[in-house]
Amino acid sequence: MLEIAHGAARAVIAPEGAGLKSYEVGGVPYVETYDDEPPMGSGAVLVPWPNRTAGGRWVLDGEEQQLEIGEPARGNAIHGLVRRAIWGTVEHTGSLISMETPVAGLGWPVELRTTITYALDDNGLTVSHGVTNVGDKRTPFGVGTHPYPRAGASLTDETSLSLAATTVLPVDAHTMIPNGPAEPVSGDYDFRVARLLGGVKLDTAFGGCEPVDGLVRHVLKGPAGGVEVWADPDFKWVQVYTPDDYPGRGRAVAIEPMTCPPDALNSGVDLLWLEPGESWAGRWGLRPLS
Repeated sequence: MLEIAHGAARAVIAPEGAGLKSYEVGGVPYVETYDDEPPMGSGAVLVPWPNRTAGGRWVLDGEEQQLEIGEPARGNAIHGLVRRAIWGTVEHTGSLISMETPVAGLGWPVELRTTITYALDDNGLTVSHGVTNVGDKRTPFGVGTHPYPRAGASLTDETSLSLAATTVLPVDAHTMIPNGPAEPVSGDYDFRVARLLGGVKLDTAFGGCEPVDGLVRHVLKGPAGGVEVWADPDFKWVQVYTPDDYPGRGRAVAIEPMTCPPDALNSGVDLLWLEPGESWAGRWGLRPLS
């Protein structure tokens, strides 16, 4: 494991997948952690697409591509190609680590290089993503991440959640693939005003995330602390998942910033595109709240 620190803040990153294993300040955790293998996608980096691709199939320039089916029960490709890669370390200082890995093959026809940098400072943890097209033709892609943030020492059901999202994406209950266009949030799916998570069950893609002061902001607050999950405006989507059985924790909540929705490789919604030689960069982060 790879560690960075700044004052009382400490974060641990796994070389396999370059995922965030832990982040704490003064011994107070602001993400869920784990012992060995990351459960439920915990901390994962999701490149070159987040979430699901129906049947693992998509088309580029008229040619059908077949991705590995990582979710056999639903028949989907899921969460990109880099979660099991051993990322190379580019730079590792006391408070910063940068890593990179190639993205190619396995149903992905255009080679990419992706980078990630974790950096701690007085404002919290900043995670910077980079994607470069090192292939010979134009390609779409998406980026996401899979943290399980914590409102400090607060229990999940005692925390309130607010989201920057203005839409919700309907999905098929079995495949979890979109079966209609995004709809305005309402009722149980409206988190524009903070709501307690007690009794709330979600595995839901929200869109239309609107920036405030230049950043998309999602917030967890509880009686023993809080945390803001912020992101650049390219992260127009967020998946929220509330499992009851996160190991060692029970009830937890994943707040997953994404640049595009589930099955974007087929729908085309909010896909990012790169010409050969072009690069993209985007950031998100965690800011502890008192």
